[in-house]
Amino acid sequence: VVTRDDVEESLKANWQYVKDKEQLLKDLHSQIEETGQRLSAKQGERDYWLEYKNVGSKTQANKIMNLEKDIKEVKDDLHRTTEYYRNALKAVKEENDRLVERHMKLSKEQAPENAVRYLDKNSRREIEENEWLKEEVKIYQKEVSDLEASIQLLEEENIALVTKLIDSRLQNLKA
Repeated sequence: VVTRDDVEESLKANWQYVKDKEQLLKDLHSQIEETGQRLSAKQGERDYWLEYKNVGSKTQANKIMNLEKDIKEVKDDLHRTTEYYRNALKAVKEENDRLVERHMKLSKEQAPENAVRYLDKNSRREIEENEWLKEEVKIYQKEVSDLEASIQLLEEENIALVTKLIDSRLQNLKA
């Protein structure tokens, strides 16, 4: 039996869980912005080294290629991270929706029990008597059905006997 306090506690826990996930999402957004800023810085550095490369330094050209690889890796990481957290957020939202739905369903199922628990003795007795009367009605309906079937069989038997009687009287009259 779940009490109102249990339900409220569960809702508070779910609410806190959602708040924690929202904070996590904010942190992730700030990390994404930070990664974007790093990307901008790396692109600025790449532009500088490309200009230097045009001057003709081969050793610096290797650094430029490495920086371009780094930029590509950062972009890929940013894309993967963004996609991961987008999917994680979607999963968390679906889980929260499922939990809230389950909790609401459970609350709806327990509502009649909780309502009965807070009724006075007379009301509870009336509900119990109503349940008992429903069972009695089912029993009487079955008995009525059985009696109707017996009556039909007896009527068919009577018709058959009356038919035999009439046939035998007709036989006696003919003879």
